[in-house]
Amino acid sequence: EVESDILRRVRTLLRELDGHHPACQCDRGMLRWTLHKKIDQNPSNSSVLVRILVKELERAERGDFRHYIIPLLHTLMYTLIKAPCISDELCSRVYDFCKKLLTLPKPFCTIGLDYAVRLKMERTAPGVLYQRMVISEQSLKSDPFPYQEKIFIFADPELLSEAICNALVTDTEAAQVSQSPRACMCYVIIHTMQAALGEGCDISGLKASLQDMPTSAVEHWFRQVVAAVECAGNEASADREQHAERLEKIHRTILSSLRAGDAPLGGLQGTPLPNPNISFHLWTEDDQLWKELVLFIRPLSQSCEPDCLSQDLDNFEIQDIISDCECCEDTRFSVLSTDSGIERDLPTAAEEPLAPFSTETDQSRLQRKGGIKKKPSPLESMAFLQAGCNGPGAKPPVKPQRKPGIPPEPTAPLQRLHTARIVLLGDDRILGRLAQAYHSLRKRETRRVFLTPRLNLQFYYIPVVTGQPNTLAVTDHTATGQEELCEVAGYLSRADPWYESNINTLCHVIPKLATMPSSPSKHLVTDLFIIDVIAYYVRMGVQPVCFQVYAVKIFFNDPAQEPAEDVFLTELCTQVQESISHRELSMTKKKMTLDGPGIDLTVTYRKVVVSDRAKELAMSLRSTGVVMKAIPADETEDMMCLNVNITEIIRINNLSGRSFSAVANRLKTRNIKIRSTEQKPFMVCLDKDRRRAYRNVISVEVSPCLEPSYCLQKTRTMKFNLHETEDVGLVKYMPKSLLLPINTFAGVIQ
Repeated sequence: EVESDILRRVRTLLRELDGHHPACQCDRGMLRWTLHKKIDQNPSNSSVLVRILVKELERAERGDFRHYIIPLLHTLMYTLIKAPCISDELCSRVYDFCKKLLTLPKPFCTIGLDYAVRLKMERTAPGVLYQRMVISEQSLKSDPFPYQEKIFIFADPELLSEAICNALVTDTEAAQVSQSPRACMCYVIIHTMQAALGEGCDISGLKASLQDMPTSAVEHWFRQVVAAVECAGNEASADREQHAERLEKIHRTILSSLRAGDAPLGGLQGTPLPNPNISFHLWTEDDQLWKELVLFIRPLSQSCEPDCLSQDLDNFEIQDIISDCECCEDTRFSVLSTDSGIERDLPTAAEEPLAPFSTETDQSRLQRKGGIKKKPSPLESMAFLQAGCNGPGAKPPVKPQRKPGIPPEPTAPLQRLHTARIVLLGDDRILGRLAQAYHSLRKRETRRVFLTPRLNLQFYYIPVVTGQPNTLAVTDHTATGQEELCEVAGYLSRADPWYESNINTLCHVIPKLATMPSSPSKHLVTDLFIIDVIAYYVRMGVQPVCFQVYAVKIFFNDPAQEPAEDVFLTELCTQVQESISHRELSMTKKKMTLDGPGIDLTVTYRKVVVSDRAKELAMSLRSTGVVMKAIPADETEDMMCLNVNITEIIRINNLSGRSFSAVANRLKTRNIKIRSTEQKPFMVCLDKDRRRAYRNVISVEVSPCLEPSYCLQKTRTMKFNLHETEDVGLVKYMPKSLLLPINTFAGVIQ
C-alpha cells in the first residue's frame, strides 16, 4: 500500500509536467512538496521512493520522455540527501544512470555530471552531502570544509503589499527558531552515523549522550566526524567499509557514557534538515545589495563599532579612491596609504622600515614641503575592507619589503569560501532594479576587486504579483495583467517545466497565504511551505539562464542637461509627452490635424541577419510609441537581440477627407538610435517601472551593455595598439557583454 501510494503521487507529478493540472487549483505547485513531506513523516520509506524514482527515470530514458528526466532526478537527489540510510546498491543504480546522461546534450549532461560526482562521494562517505549542506548553510566552523552560504531575500516595498512583506518577515524569523549551532552539529553527527552504520546505529543512545554533553564536547565530536567524512570523501582510494569502521569507533566512544541497556537499538529514524540561513530585506536603497554582500564577507562582529561600520559603508565610494583606474597600467591590488605626504609626519629613524637599498640612496630622497594634513575619513573606510581581506588566501594590507636577490614568496590564490544566494520577489520591475545594482556592482569590482575573488554570487527569481499594476502604459501597449508584468517568469517557465511547476505557481500562492486570517492552520502551512519551497529552489536550482543587459543613453531637450546613462533588462518604451504650455498645445493640435497623432522620428539600427554581418539601416516615420522587448516570446528565439515594435501613423487621403491608420513595424536589432526630428520631446520608461521614467527626451541610444572589466582592459590595450580595431591579447578571451544569470532547475531545455 505504501509503495502504490508513493507511485501514484509520482505519476501525478509527471502528469502535471505534461500539462494535466490537478483538478483542484490550490494543489498546483504543491505536489512535489507534499511528496517530500510524506517521506519526512516516515523516513524509512525513503528507499522506496528512491527505488520508484530510479525505475521512472529508466522508463523515461527508454521511452524518450526527456522532459521527465531532470524533475525526477532533482526529486531523487533531494530525497537521497535527506534519507537516513540508502544502500550502496541503490546508489550505484542512480550513479550509473547519471553517467548515461553524459551522452545527451546540455543541460542533461551538465546535471548528470554534477550529480555523478556527488554520488561518487556519497557512496564512499555516506552522509557527506547532508553534512556539507548543513555546514555551509549554517556557517558552522569547520576547517576541512570552510564554506559558508546565506540566502538574501529582497523585496521592493512599493511593489508588494505590506501584508505580504510582514508575512515573509514572520516566516523567515520563524524558520530560524530552534536552529542553534549546537543543534545543527548534533544533526550532522546523528545523520552521518546513521548513514554509514545503518540499523547498527543506536540513534536513541546518540541523542541522549549528545544531549547530556557540554557544548565543547559536542564541538569536539562534530570536528571528529567531519574530519572522518571529508578524509574519506577526498581520498581517491577510500573504502566504504574502512570509513564505516572509523565512524564505528567514534560511535562507541560517544555511547561509552551511557549505562549498558539504557538505549536499545531501534529502526531508522529521520534527522531534520535545518532551514538555511535566510535574511529578509526591503530594498529601499540603490546600493543596499552591495552593502549586504560586504557585510556577509566582513560581518559586524569582526568590526569595532556597528555604527562606525555603517557610516564607513555610506561614505565609502570606490570611484573616489581609485578614480583614475581606467588610466592605470598596473593592475596591482590597491592598498590604503597611511603616509600623509607631509615631512613632519614621517616616522623617526627607529620606525623606518628596512630598505633594500643603500643609505646613500636614502639621502637623495625628495624633500617635502610643509602642508595641511588631510582628514582621513572617509578614506579610512578602505582599511575596513582591507581588514576583511585577512582570511585564507588573502593578500596582506601592506606589502613587506624584501632583500634584493631573494625571490618573493608565492601568495596563495583567493578562494571563494562564501556563497550569497540572492532571491528576488516581485515582477519584472524588481529584476530591472537588480540589473541596475548588478551593473553598479560590476563597475565597483572593476575599479577595485574585493567581492569577486571571495564571493560566489547566485541569483534566483520568484514571481509575485499583487494585481495592482504600476506601469507606464503607452498607446497600443497597455499593461495586460500578470503576463505583461512577469515576462521573465514566463520565459523561464517555458524553458524549464520544473520551474513552472514549483516556482511560477507561487505567483498566486504567496499573496493568498499572506492575506489568510491568522489561525494555527495558516502558520502550519506558511512556515513550512513558503520557506521549504525557497530552500528547495536555492538548493537544487543551480543551472543559470543568462539574460542580456542593455545600456541606454538618453539625451534631453535642454542642451545644458547632461545625458543620462542607464540599463534595462526587459523593456524600454516611449510615448509622446503631453505639451505643457498653451502655445505648444495649440501647435500640437495643428500638427495632429495635418500629419496625425505622434511625432516624427528618425530610427537608425543595425539589422540582425543570419550571417551576423553588420547592416546599418535608417528610416523616418511618424510614430505614437516605440516598445523594445529584450525577453523573447519563445525560448527558441535569440536572447541576444531586441524585438522592436514601432507604431507608425500613416496618412490616408480619400474622397471623404484625410484619415490616419496605425501600422505596427517590427524589427530585430542589437543597436538602435531614435531621435525626434522636430525637436519635440517624448518620454522613456525602463522595465515597466514608472519610477524609472525620463521626461523631455529628444534622443535615445540602445546597445548591449558591455562588461565593465572588458571595457577597462580594452582601454588599456588601445593605449599600446592605437590602430587596432579588433580585440587583441587578453581582451579576446574576456566576456564582452554583461549577462545577468538567473538560476533555474534545468536552464534552457531545447
